[in-house]
Amino acid sequence: MRNALLDAAEELFATDGIDAVSNRRIAEHAGNSNHSAVSYHFGGRDELVRALLDRHTSFARARRAELVAELREDAPITDLLACMILPFTDLLAARPAPSWRARFLQQLRTVPSVAASVAESVRADPLTDQLILRTRQHFSTVPDGVFAGRARILGHVTLDACAEYESRVQAGSVTADWTGLGYFLIDSAAGMLGAPVTHAGDFLGESAATYLL
Repeated sequence: MRNALLDAAEELFATDGIDAVSNRRIAEHAGNSNHSAVSYHFGGRDELVRALLDRHTSFARARRAELVAELREDAPITDLLACMILPFTDLLAARPAPSWRARFLQQLRTVPSVAASVAESVRADPLTDQLILRTRQHFSTVPDGVFAGRARILGHVTLDACAEYESRVQAGSVTADWTGLGYFLIDSAAGMLGAPVTHAGDFLGESAATYLL
């Protein structure tokens, strides 16, 4: 029943938003007549969201570890970015169809009270800082503030692109090719990070580690 509640919550949150879905509706969508099922299994809304964030962590981390283990010491930027982007697109490919994961995370990003939890979930992988450091070394001429701002934009672009693609796959307007999308995003990220700098400045703030997937 716990997994059924997680599946139901992820779908409803993805389609209707976090604040628009009650615990009672989640229980009903999961086929549970006990309207207090969410409270019984998770304790509250924050704990439910945390459980949803954590439920696929092991998959993504294991995939990232596999990719990092294959890296050469002089790995090109696209290989480094692949270690950050492919674990997510591979996860979406492995989910039963239709999947709701990208759209759920997109909805979470709009809720200030849980946005920090999303960023924390990304940063929690010990390999992330290592990859960002190696990526940064490829763009040593790009000012720190510019690099951090571009990384922030890329985090949004990656999630939004995956959410839109997930929706199109569900609608049947495209045949799922998550690997192809992943490499498209990798190439796009490499281009943005290395683009010419005409105005240097810390326009968007924060650090690259907060945003680069």
